[in-house]
Amino acid sequence: MTQTPEMQNEMAKAYEAGKVEQKWYQFWLDKGYFTPKIDPNKKPFVIIMPPPNVTGELHVGHALTATLEDIMIRWHRMMGDPSLWLPGVDHAGIATQVVLERLLAKEGVDRHKIGRQEFLERIRKWALTCRQTIARQHQRLGASCDWSRERFTLDEVPSCAVRTAFVRLYNKGLIYRGERIINWCPRCATALSDLEVTHKDLGGHLWYVKYPYEDKSGYITVATTRPETILGDTAVAVNPKDERYTGVIGKKVMLPYVNRAIPVVGDDAVDPAFGTGAVKITPAHDPVDFDVAQRQNLPLINIMNLNATMNENAGPYAGMERFECRKQIVADLERDGLLVKIEPYAHSVGHCQRCGTIVEPLASKQWFVKTKPLAEPAIKAVTDGRITIIPERFTKVYLNWMENIRDWCISRQLWWGHQIPVWYCDDCGALTVAVDEPKVCSKCGSAKLRQETDVLDTWFSSGLWPHSTLGWPENTEDFRYFYPTAVMETGYDILFFWVARMIMMGIEDTGEIPFRTVYLHGLIRDERGEKMSKVKGNVINPITTLEKYGTDALRLTMITGTSPGNDTKLTAEKLEASRNFANKLWNASRFVMKSLQPGEKISLDSPDLKGRPVEDRWILSRLSRTIENVNRLMGEFQFGEAQRTIHDFLWGDYCDWYIELAKIRLTTGKTPSPTPVLIYVLETSLRLLHPYMPFITEELWQNLKQFVSSPVTESIMIAPYPRAGAAAIDAPAEEIMEAVTEITRIIRNARAQYKVEPARWIEAQVYTETLADAVTPYIEAIQNLARVKPLAVIGKLRGAAAGENAIVTVLKGAEVVIPMASMIDFEAEKQRIQKEIDGAQAELERLNARLSNAEFIAKAPAAVVEKERQKLVTLTDKLAKLKQQNPQS
Repeated sequence: MTQTPEMQNEMAKAYEAGKVEQKWYQFWLDKGYFTPKIDPNKKPFVIIMPPPNVTGELHVGHALTATLEDIMIRWHRMMGDPSLWLPGVDHAGIATQVVLERLLAKEGVDRHKIGRQEFLERIRKWALTCRQTIARQHQRLGASCDWSRERFTLDEVPSCAVRTAFVRLYNKGLIYRGERIINWCPRCATALSDLEVTHKDLGGHLWYVKYPYEDKSGYITVATTRPETILGDTAVAVNPKDERYTGVIGKKVMLPYVNRAIPVVGDDAVDPAFGTGAVKITPAHDPVDFDVAQRQNLPLINIMNLNATMNENAGPYAGMERFECRKQIVADLERDGLLVKIEPYAHSVGHCQRCGTIVEPLASKQWFVKTKPLAEPAIKAVTDGRITIIPERFTKVYLNWMENIRDWCISRQLWWGHQIPVWYCDDCGALTVAVDEPKVCSKCGSAKLRQETDVLDTWFSSGLWPHSTLGWPENTEDFRYFYPTAVMETGYDILFFWVARMIMMGIEDTGEIPFRTVYLHGLIRDERGEKMSKVKGNVINPITTLEKYGTDALRLTMITGTSPGNDTKLTAEKLEASRNFANKLWNASRFVMKSLQPGEKISLDSPDLKGRPVEDRWILSRLSRTIENVNRLMGEFQFGEAQRTIHDFLWGDYCDWYIELAKIRLTTGKTPSPTPVLIYVLETSLRLLHPYMPFITEELWQNLKQFVSSPVTESIMIAPYPRAGAAAIDAPAEEIMEAVTEITRIIRNARAQYKVEPARWIEAQVYTETLADAVTPYIEAIQNLARVKPLAVIGKLRGAAAGENAIVTVLKGAEVVIPMASMIDFEAEKQRIQKEIDGAQAELERLNARLSNAEFIAKAPAAVVEKERQKLVTLTDKLAKLKQQNPQS
């Protein structure tokens, strides 16, 4: 049985996060608090963690995800819901393979030299190391995941789910193998889905090229952004409605340098406004041209090898790298008088998202998913309200993409990943598609089978994540109880990559939605608002940061000012402010506990309001309102606003005001003692704050347990979350204390505005008809808090005060008057301002003399003269203001 860590008799003077965090995380882990118990009578709250890639370490984006999800899980756990947060990592096919290939390159070898098995063994070891690192870093962040259920996309259960989903879709005719235009990355040597391509606007050229007619009757001019693909043309297309080309359709032109005759065809897809209105058709290297070729029954001629060099179909350019070929063919066209002109042309060019290489559209045989039949129920799940997307504006974005979805290329020419469960028969050529490895061909019974070497797109296995992690396709107890899950929390940038596919695959495989709510967070940006990247050198390591500021401070900073779907800045100032809040909470808690008498025990029951002074009733009322607002905001997924509400209550109402008021009674011994209220509010507030700052709240709560008489749980994380009680709401007490605090604040602000020395006492009068009796008992408190004496509370409205030299501030039900004479030594102030006036006057005379000098005006640069004139204007204005400020003697 794990014991609660022993607490010191007296709290340390300062909060030391490093000494606290590991101790409490291990305690929670040993106690099994992260593992929910299945209770058929309760509805569970479930989050399946978006799996980080096994490509290295966590970044601040992961830290934001972990913080948001941990807040939700800890809140629901304290609310009494069986709460499962299932962690895991993704094999991240192409991303991880790129990382390992770069590491191999440093050793002077590549994957082809060491072979597939050795390469996979190396990558598995790398993935295991990363998996352990990621788990350790999540624990440092305080993530209360159920580590007993941790999953990896290549584990046996998720792998079985992947094979099962593939076979089911294939058997339904929703997976097919066909030749289509795909995005090919020559560097990664694999096909990419449309979503794995980043488009960048580049400045290029539009080359106008003559294609001579076969009958030597002239030529037709086409415009192209990729001259090297001329070699793969199988037609020239014009719009049949374009009068410039009447009579041309059906003729043939000769393709330069490969001497191939190709037809001129008419197709409505051609834009007459582009270039000359005549376009070259390269079906094997352009998706639009591929569609034209399908309609016109044109052949496909591939002119490139998979490494982006020209193949045998490129004629004299065979073996050349694609961009070298471009330069050469342009030079040859110009030499032979076939290049009409070159125009600058900006266009969008696709790049591999992982390595940045310009992708090449290629016609290739690949495996595809027919997505339209899967998209329809996924659209309906959102439009009928079964799935809610937060923030709501992304619903339209989701629907627009889903309604225009294209078939999904799911095969990748990689080694790392889920090998496609298809076997080819060497005897009859038939395909066997099976969940488990077949012994013989399903058609002819031959044992000569070869498995497809391609692997599946990473997003295929990720699309099954909510149900594969819970045991599907088996009907496990976890799957029956925890599916569908409650919330999918992730970044808005992978709404299409991942969220849409989870919805499609979840409904297809299980007949149920995978989650009820999609919560999309924004990006973490640097202090200049720029996206973090290794190239820019502005990446912030979350582990280094938490070691400097403490985990709770990092978590608080992550959430401060956030709202769903909006980006947020991570700055040193915000981190310091969060650390200051942790220190303030520590110091306030330490003061409260030191205020107790030796051996004194306080009940955690809500204090009896009878006979309690106004400030006690006020803080309990404010606490109740805070609890009500926080629970509402948490339910609305407004975690940043809920955190601000807790912060403002603890820093402002409790620390700055209530504790300071309580000190007066503690010092004088006036009854009733404030300690029951101090302890009750502190303990409740710690539970309220716990989901955001789990470590410091546990440490303080365990210290506080020593002084309470009520039975409490072993840990704050399994204590009940506070719920508001209407009985504590006291509007009159709030109105009185609002006046007291506002009066104090007004006087403090006046002192700051006029730079009154801290040791100086000032005078003030409060005029009020309605609040005099209520405010009078707090005269001593206001005097101490605002350094004001005497403070007079006058039970009437202030009369006319002609010629009065005072600051007058009106607030609800009262006026505060602060005589200037009590704040300022008029003689000293007069001398100081006169000194400034004299200095300004002398400088003004110097400037006037200089600007009256004709020689200076003639010889000095115009910019210098203008600068002096601006100085004169500024100084004249300053002098006028100083003369207005000069106090009367």
